[in-house]
Amino acid sequence: MKIFGREIAEGAAIYDDGRVRVDADVARIRSGWRITGTVRGRAGTIEVFRGKAPAEFLLNNWQSWGPMRKIRAGEKLEGVAERMAKQGRYVFSPVPEVFLRRLVSDYFIAWDGGLAGFLASRIGHPYFAVEGSDLVGYIEYFDTPFEDPVPLEPLVVVEGGPVEQLLEEYAIRVGAENQARVNPWNPVGWSSWYQYFTELRYADVEKNLSIAKARFPFEVFQIDDGYESDIGDWLEVKEGFCGLPDLAQLIGGHGYHPGLWTAPFAAAETSRLFERHPDWMVSDIGLPKFCFRGWKKDIFALDTTNPRAKNWLYETFGELRKMGFDYHKIDFVFSAAMEGVRSRRVTPVQAYREGLAVVREAIGDAFLLGCGAPLLPSIGFVDGMRVGEDTAPFWDSGKTSLEGVNAYHALKNSILRSFMHRKWWLNDPDCLLLRRRDIELSDNEKELYARTAGALDNMLIESDDLELVDDWGRALLEEAIRLKGGYVRVRELLGDDFYLIDSWGGPAGIFRYAANLSDVPRTSGGQDVPPRSGVFIKP
Repeated sequence: MKIFGREIAEGAAIYDDGRVRVDADVARIRSGWRITGTVRGRAGTIEVFRGKAPAEFLLNNWQSWGPMRKIRAGEKLEGVAERMAKQGRYVFSPVPEVFLRRLVSDYFIAWDGGLAGFLASRIGHPYFAVEGSDLVGYIEYFDTPFEDPVPLEPLVVVEGGPVEQLLEEYAIRVGAENQARVNPWNPVGWSSWYQYFTELRYADVEKNLSIAKARFPFEVFQIDDGYESDIGDWLEVKEGFCGLPDLAQLIGGHGYHPGLWTAPFAAAETSRLFERHPDWMVSDIGLPKFCFRGWKKDIFALDTTNPRAKNWLYETFGELRKMGFDYHKIDFVFSAAMEGVRSRRVTPVQAYREGLAVVREAIGDAFLLGCGAPLLPSIGFVDGMRVGEDTAPFWDSGKTSLEGVNAYHALKNSILRSFMHRKWWLNDPDCLLLRRRDIELSDNEKELYARTAGALDNMLIESDDLELVDDWGRALLEEAIRLKGGYVRVRELLGDDFYLIDSWGGPAGIFRYAANLSDVPRTSGGQDVPPRSGVFIKP
């Protein structure tokens, strides 16, 4: 095991290539090592760690849509190049050239008997790459000059113990390092997206509010994408929709926390924001730089270091908060972390965190849910985090996580990232879909999704036309709510789509839930677990 190219040893470690200098301290910790220090100079890509690559491990993507999955050395993530070509280079990595060439695990990598993980991403982007038989830990500083020393992203390398235990201990260290914001309120609510998408009408909001008040135990009523006039114009609604102050008053008048979706760091080429202020965008050779493709439009990224853009951001979210919206889902926020030219020379990670800090200050103590968000840089700012890609009204376990959205991968990611819950934020497994019409999910698949989300103590947000949800669906939601609140540990994280969820200390008491996401029957504790189903078994 090497640190900065030298065999690891306790004490000072110096790296100096004439352009950048790292003054590090290597300290012994229980079962391993902790590396801290400072960086000064013009920093590009710094190799911090080099060791032997594990044969099988859990790989993690940098942002909440990206996969966490078991993989073996030598494997490749299928569909990467195609997905990035279709949506944009920065969707799944802030260093897309590296991501396309090598097997990369962002922030941490874990296996039975070992874990290597950076504890923060405040300035640089840390990642691990498998290079032949070597596992190499890098920090990317994007060729940014630092006249004064800045903190090195801390690294821990530990050995011994099952992967579940190592991830839990890592999560605790990361939460403490970043002063994680863990909200005691774990919301249950409704979202408009997976029924209405961008075709949402004001009449749909009124109808579902009326049904919810009579039949469903929601706390939040969140309006998703589909109300706004364009991406970037968040205070302007589309034709035929009511004004946002009236919308917040309507939702609040029914006894719910008014929730709203935005993509605060994104601007469509057709938006008034982009038309009026192209100079507020991250640029390249003097022109706004393309970030990603969405809504059949080119989308650009807000320069969150630009003082006027930051003032607009603060005023926008301050206005939404004054209207009464106290639950905010912010989406596609990785866009603020794309590489490019900004008003001030900082790393993309620093720019992203500046933008998050503005939103957090503007909304005060309102609930903030991240989505499409870089994981480590968001800790301390968000209350909740989507921990997988979008769900869908179909299962489709035959596709990889980079080939398209489906319920299978959304649920799997929430299981594999369960160790983050209540240590970094509250995990959002994406929405429960409980309607029995206009949907391909079987009843078994709906039950598996809802019960797993409840057993994991996750946020529970339903997204249906409530008129299509019968007593069975409502009872399933209520069952999932009753499963929440316990201390949770997931076993068999390196298994093949079969996981054991242990919960204790909550309203439901001590229980074990066997979640079989596979297409074949499994057995645990002497009980058969059918494909795409879950069973409660004795702990």
